[in-house]
Parts: sequence; C-alpha cells; structure tokens
Amino acid sequence: MELIESFTIGFSVILGWKPLLIIVTGVIFGILAGAMPGLSPSTAVALLVPFSYTMSPALALILLTSIYIASNYGGSITAVLINTPGTPSAAVTAMDGYPLTQQGKAGKGLGTALVASTIGGAVGVLILILFAVPLARVALKFSPADYCALALFGLATVASMSRGNVIKSMVAILFGLLIKTIGTDPISGVSRFTFGNDMLYDGFTLIPALIGLFAISVVFSKFETWTGVGRVMDKIDNKLPSMQEFLKIKYTILRSSIIGTIIGIFPGAGATIAAFISYDMSKRASKEPEKFGHGSLEGVAAAESANSSSVGGALVPLLALGIPGSATDAVLLGAFMLHDLVPGPMLFQDNPEIVYGIFSALIVANIVMLFLGLYGNRLFIKVVSVPESIMYPLILAIAIIGSFAVNGSMFDVAACIGFGVVGWFFKRYGFPVAPVVLGIVLGKMVEENFRRAVMMDGYGVFYRDKLAFIVLLIAFFSFVWPLYKAWRHHRQPATSGNDEAKI
Repeated sequence: MELIESFTIGFSVILGWKPLLIIVTGVIFGILAGAMPGLSPSTAVALLVPFSYTMSPALALILLTSIYIASNYGGSITAVLINTPGTPSAAVTAMDGYPLTQQGKAGKGLGTALVASTIGGAVGVLILILFAVPLARVALKFSPADYCALALFGLATVASMSRGNVIKSMVAILFGLLIKTIGTDPISGVSRFTFGNDMLYDGFTLIPALIGLFAISVVFSKFETWTGVGRVMDKIDNKLPSMQEFLKIKYTILRSSIIGTIIGIFPGAGATIAAFISYDMSKRASKEPEKFGHGSLEGVAAAESANSSSVGGALVPLLALGIPGSATDAVLLGAFMLHDLVPGPMLFQDNPEIVYGIFSALIVANIVMLFLGLYGNRLFIKVVSVPESIMYPLILAIAIIGSFAVNGSMFDVAACIGFGVVGWFFKRYGFPVAPVVLGIVLGKMVEENFRRAVMMDGYGVFYRDKLAFIVLLIAFFSFVWPLYKAWRHHRQPATSGNDEAKI
C-alpha cells in the first residue's frame, strides 16, 4: 500500500507537458550522444548537468536519468550500422550487429537492439525499485564506521574491476582522493593545500571537474586524430525481426537483463563488463553458438539487454547508500549535490517525490525510447555524418559555458580546462578516468565518516562493529586479489622463460 502511494507521488511529478517534454528531450539527446563515437553516457550527462541548475531538483534529475538510460541504447546504432561503437559497452553489440548489416539485415540488428534495450531497461528499473527501497531502510541504521567501510569497499571494488593495468587504476583513485583533500578541513576548519588562494578554500567545484575529465578530455584526444570529415551513410534496411525471431530470443533477453542488473549493482563493474559477461553466458547457453560473431540476433540481444539493465542496477547503491556504481552515477551524484540533495536513506524519507519521480521517469523514458527508436533511427544515424570540425568545437564550447554557469566564475572555467588536460594525459598513457571521479566523490564520505567514527568510539570501532569489519575485510580482499593476479601474470612468463632455459 505504501509503495502504491509513493508511486502515486512519483507519477504526479512527471504528469504535465513540461516533465514529459523534458523526458522526451533527455531521451533524444541521450540517443544522439550515445550514437556519437568517442562520447559516453557519463560525458553526455556531464555536459547537461550545469544547464539543469535552473530547473527544479526533480525535473533536473529526470532529465539526466533519461539521458543516462537512452545513451546506452544510442551506442548500438553506430555499432550495428558502421561497426563503430558509440559507447564502450556497444563494442559487444558490434560483434554481431555489424555482420547483420553486412548481410543486408541492418533493420533486424537495430530492431533487436532496441527491443532488448527497452526490456533490459524495464527489468533494471523493476529490480531498482525492489532493492533500493528496502536497502535504504536498512541503511538508516548504519553508523559512521559502516559508511566509511562501504565507501572504502566502493573504492577497492572500482580499482579491482578496472580493465587493463590494476596499478594505474589504483593511482587514478589516489589522485582523486588527493584532489579531495584540497580546501577546508571538514572537522577542524583548517585550510589545506590552498596556497593562499581564496578560490580553493572550498576545494575544486565538482561539476567543472567532471566536465573537464569527461568532455574536455575527449575533445583534446580527438584533436590528435583530427580528420575534419564525417561519414556518409548508405540507405539502410529497416525491416524489423519477425515475432517468431523475437520469441526465439526472449529467454536470452530475460537472462541477460537479470545478469546485467546484478553486475550493475557492484560498484565499478559497469555496462561494458555486464555486456561481455552476458554475451559469453548466452553463447554458452545457446543452441547455435557457432552463429555468435557472425550475425546472431541472440548476441545482439544479450549485449544490449545487459548494458541497459545495468543502469537500474548501478542506481541501487547510488540512491540507497550514496555510493556511485559507475562513472555516470558519479556525475549524477554531482548533480544531486548541485541541487543540495544527498543520495542515501534520508533521501527516501525527506524527498520521496524525487526518488519515485526518478523511478517513474525511467519507466516512461523506456517507452519513449522504444517509440523514438522505431521511427527515428534513420534520423539519429545522421549524427555520424556531422564533420568533426563542427561537432568537437561545439562540445568544447558547451563544456566551457556549462562550467562557467555553475558559479559564474572564470576560475571554474580554468579548473575545467585543467582537469581536461589531466583527463587527456590519463587517457593517453592508459590511466582510467572514472576512478579519479570516484576518488573525488567518495573521498569526502571516507574522510568525514572515518573521523566521526574515531572521535565517537576510537579506532577499535572498526573491528567491534560487525558490519564495518565484514565490509572492510571484503574490501581488503577486493583490493589485494587483483594485485596478486597481476603479480602472478607478470611472474609467469619469467618463470616459463627460466624453465625453457633449463631445458
């Protein structure tokens, strides 16, 4: 009964021409941004955060979450048609989507991706509703030690699940934590690392930092491979899969949606990992595994349903605990802070209209995405033909204007460009950017709750508090295990070489 009343409040937030227009606008922008190779959901959301400042908190978050869920699908359009994933997770979709286009079945690839994304998104939202609410109620009983342990677990998990060099992921997180130490001490009020600059007393503003790391860095990276031209698209086939073909893949979509949501709940896992794991498991379970990689509808469905459902999963720890489950969620956390809202259990008590407004908006956004995908794909693909000489300078201009709009400060613009240089440097030398953001965001949560816990109960609270102790233990193993695997990986070739020498 309580849930029904809450959803009544949530749907009342999105009823009216203005909220519905915002949802439609968010979905369109998300699809277009997702279809632009080189951009990502986090970049798309970061670009619009400053412009949401003048909106009410509910409408602003509705806009950003609509962009979030639609951009994951948008990446599949270019993945299927031109073998160029618009988002990292769409790389898995391209494995079977592009072979379908080569076979003259582009419409079937796009249709399968659309339906799978819609169903996956719906399943993710359903699990979000079922898990977030009870988890938030449990979290009301958490102590500062528990929150500190959870934040450390989030940092450790992000580092361990980062692809590529684990050490570089750790360095990126530490860099984010160091950035967060700049400014006034939250407990004593002493200024730290400000070097006499009054603009740094509150530290770096989060939004310009996010825009710089995600948007400006992309532009700087593209300047190195500048071509100045866009792609010319041939006429595409628009024949959707038959009902029989959809029924054939229904279990694949359902299984992958559940897998994607569960993986999305774990901080740092993200849509890409969800898509790869779902694709692999669908291939193992398929009656026709030999078709995977050669134009399998099952492969497209597995990848797309998983990456869309991961959105709902990633929002569970964000809304219930205030811990971002992905880089895009970290940007959303910045949006919450911009509107003086703190995600977590108190948000459900103090601002239920915000929480259930987001739930309701995600449901409607999925329906809007299905409609626009069925009738607008041939228009959305034209974004690929936009010359880079127009697209990336435009992104740069929007990013600079957005960073200035937050506080009306040129210092924020300079900080945005500075973080853009940092993001470009990190990407150039193989350091992931997402851990930097999560270090900045979770650094405050770690420091404040650690010091509160110690001031209240001493250092011993971290082993006397059972929940905090268990979570810290899990965080420790999450931190150590990938380092051990990396050590084994680097040691093995050397050992093998010595053995060969002995022979």
